[in-house]
Amino acid sequence: MKDGKIRDLPKTLRPREKLKKYGPEKLTNSELLAIILRTGRKGENVVQLASKILRKFGAENLPYLGYEDLMNFKGLGDAKICQIIACFELGKRLLKDKKVKVFLSPQEIFDEMRDIRDNKKEHFVIFYLDSRKQEIKREIISVGTLTASLVHPREVFEPAIRNFAVSIIISHNHPSGNPEPSREDIEITNRLIEAGKILGIEVDDHVIVTKHRYFSFKEKGLI
Repeated sequence: MKDGKIRDLPKTLRPREKLKKYGPEKLTNSELLAIILRTGRKGENVVQLASKILRKFGAENLPYLGYEDLMNFKGLGDAKICQIIACFELGKRLLKDKKVKVFLSPQEIFDEMRDIRDNKKEHFVIFYLDSRKQEIKREIISVGTLTASLVHPREVFEPAIRNFAVSIIISHNHPSGNPEPSREDIEITNRLIEAGKILGIEVDDHVIVTKHRYFSFKEKGLI
């Protein structure tokens, strides 16, 4: 191995291949850093180099290191140092104003649905949550009058599995202004609850919203 490139590693150990197949969440810190570095050095593959960097500086300190901190580390040239610093600086800028949303009550879902509450068409929305009830993402699954064929468990739970969600909250708007659930609303909710049980993903609530009111399945004892 001349320069420790990722392509010189066995396929099962290549970080890029693992990322494409399993997603970034399944990679170790060393493997993620190896993708940034791209190459190792003579006699040392890139994952080994990344591991040494993390042992030396600590993963928690890496985002705050400057050029001078890294310039004397054996195996890091000008290009690699700049790649590391630029990567973490971009991450810090993008996450600077990001606020973690925690959903513990129907009122919080009602507030979060403000952009959809008085829409003329029904929007079926899923909030994907982690184990702390923090929002991983929000996704509109369908637009239009709800039917069992329009809202399929596959479309609801595929993003949950992909994003490692522990639970979900269902919400949709009623353009009529009446938040009371229809028979179809109840059937769809029960269908998704049963599908979630099979997948190990809990349905925390279904919150139907209008411009000024909401109906919570959980508050009414329907979940």
